[in-house]
Amino acid sequence: MSIAISTRGLTRRYGAVVALDDVTIDIREHTITGLLGRNGAGKTTLMSLITAQDRESEGTVRVLGHAPFEHEGTLEQMCFLRDNQRYPDDYKLHHAIRAASIFYPNWDQAFADELIELFRIPTKPVIKKLSRGQFSAVGIVIGLASRAPVTFFDEPYLGLDATARGHFYDALLRDYAAHPRTVILSTHLIDEMDRLLERVIILDRGRVVQDAEVDELRGLAFQAAGAAAALDRFTANLSVLSRHAIGGLGSAVIEGTVTRELRERAEADGLELSPVSLQSLVAAYGFNGSETADADRAQATQTPTGA
Repeated sequence: MSIAISTRGLTRRYGAVVALDDVTIDIREHTITGLLGRNGAGKTTLMSLITAQDRESEGTVRVLGHAPFEHEGTLEQMCFLRDNQRYPDDYKLHHAIRAASIFYPNWDQAFADELIELFRIPTKPVIKKLSRGQFSAVGIVIGLASRAPVTFFDEPYLGLDATARGHFYDALLRDYAAHPRTVILSTHLIDEMDRLLERVIILDRGRVVQDAEVDELRGLAFQAAGAAAALDRFTANLSVLSRHAIGGLGSAVIEGTVTRELRERAEADGLELSPVSLQSLVAAYGFNGSETADADRAQATQTPTGA
């Protein structure tokens, strides 16, 4: 399978803040990849660089074999729907749909009409007057109906209720099966989107901390829970990703696999070992992140000051 997106040493600085730090990844063509991490981890910055909406400070980006910046043939093959997508103040739904139909060569108007009906998006108000969920639905319609070979969704579900989110997941899987493409999803609803994802890239503080198939990633860590004192003994020489304690009880997410020796030690100390959900694993990798650094980085991605 060929590579749709490739980065080498990709770095983006905003003044003294490093939003993305030496990122090297390969995303295969015709896969659904989850781009995961805490707020400010660098997810939106990475997508902005790949889609040529920002310029790298160092490193390279290739999309479908080309550097995307000012490369018209590559740009029209990508669709990037941001969580804070901007539309002209007077735009109504039909204006946004018309603009998308002109820009995206693979646009499917019948599919767009079907999705508009499915999400019950009102057509009369200007887009800026829509609710948060309706606004998100507009982005989903454009992202899916574009049928762009490389499609990015940045937190696409904001404001959507559970029913609407289910419609999105089902529509994405159904259309992906009929029209394979490369889809990158940035999301915090990891367990809910688990069934969609084939591969996961986890960012923390601008760096890649994991890049693996979902099934492989699930086997990279486990959880131990029980009495805090016993847990401290058990984890003394292990790689602990995160730890939580309430009173005399505690739990820890531990990097590695459960061996027979570890299981016997856990049983002797009255500890319970269990698999870790993808959501918990992503949270564990970001557990030691700095809240201040994350806030600074999030602000920097909104107000770039130049490479």
